[in-house]
Amino acid sequence: MPSSRLLFGRRSIRFAYYTLTTTVAKRRRLFTDEASVKCVVDALRQSDQEHRSKTLAWVVMPDHVHWLMQLRDDDLSRCVQCFKSRSARAFNLLHGSEGTAVWQRGYYDHCLRSEDGLRTHAQYLIENPVRAGLVAAPEDYPYHWNRWLHQTAASTNKNGTPKDAVSD
Repeated sequence: MPSSRLLFGRRSIRFAYYTLTTTVAKRRRLFTDEASVKCVVDALRQSDQEHRSKTLAWVVMPDHVHWLMQLRDDDLSRCVQCFKSRSARAFNLLHGSEGTAVWQRGYYDHCLRSEDGLRTHAQYLIENPVRAGLVAAPEDYPYHWNRWLHQTAASTNKNGTPKDAVSD
C-alpha cells in the first residue's frame, strides 16, 4: 500500500534531476518479456518527446521501474502520471487485459542536489538486477539503459577505439 508520507516534501522543480521508482500493483512480475518491457520503454521515450522529461537512465525490473531523469516542461506528478497511464494502456492492450491495474498508486522520488552524481546514480540503477540476483553483471540484464554507457558504446568501435579515429 502506498504511503502518504511519499508526498511529504515533494517539490516539482523544472530542470531538476530526479530518481523515481514506481512499483507494479500487488508486486506482480509483469515485465519479464521484451514486448511487455517495450510498453514501459516506449512510454519513457514519449515523455521525452513531449518535453516532459529528459531521460538519463532506466531499468525495468520484473515488478518495478527505476528512472533517472531531468524534469522539463511539466509538473513531476503529472509527468509520472502520464508515463504510468500510457505504459499501463499499452501493456493492457498487448495482453488483452483492459482496465486491469498495472501500477501501484504513488511513487518514490528523490531530487538530486547536483549534477555531479548523475553518472553514479545511473550506474546504481543499472546494477539493481545484480543486487536482486537476476544476473551476475549489469551488462547481462537486457532491460536497462544508461545515457553515458550507451553514448560510449555508440561512439567507439568494437575494439574500443573512437569511431572517428583514423586507422593505420
